[in-house]
Amino acid sequence: MAKPEKGTIWLFYGFKLHLIINDQGGIISIKVTTANVDDRKPVSEMADEILGCLYGDKGYISGPLEREVADKGVTLITGVKKI
Repeated sequence: MAKPEKGTIWLFYGFKLHLIINDQGGIISIKVTTANVDDRKPVSEMADEILGCLYGDKGYISGPLEREVADKGVTLITGVKKI
């Protein structure tokens, strides 16, 4: 069930769609979570479905996550966070 999540000005309920696609747009892995789940949490489980590189935005930067997926043969490639 969706749980309340605080935005900058309001409270909302919702879900997030986590999706891994291949270079041709085919769906490799899909997961739906409540809005309050950290975006990085489902990645490790979803990475079981792939080999090679996994690209994500800077919201997926995490040393522990990078090591976890590397153990599965996946290289996590993300943007750079501004300091």
